[in-house]
Amino acid sequence: QVQLVESGGGLVQPGGSLRLSCLASGFTFSMYAMSWYRQAPGKERELVTTIGRFGVTTNTADSVKGRFTISRDNAKNTVYLQMNSLLPDDTAVYYCKANIGPFGSWGQGTQVTVSS
Repeated sequence: QVQLVESGGGLVQPGGSLRLSCLASGFTFSMYAMSWYRQAPGKERELVTTIGRFGVTTNTADSVKGRFTISRDNAKNTVYLQMNSLLPDDTAVYYCKANIGPFGSWGQGTQVTVSS
């Protein structure tokens, strides 16, 4: 079955960087677009950005443009989210999503906390 395992979250100071990874299994990774979402406490889950099968980035949230970069390595079945110039407002649980079928498949999430 589809499995998505996120890693790389943690505590970072404002202005710092983190790289999240999402290792996929159970499906043909190269055939599907992948997305990163996030959910802050008390807020709805929001789309951060999406990468297509061939590496084209779409639907990047205005709040992260110029700071976050999504990439993928189809040979490693992994999608990444490079996060630079982090802000306290970036604090959230970050989720990886495989855009399979009508609802997609989700990972369990990884916590990112930006605080001094």
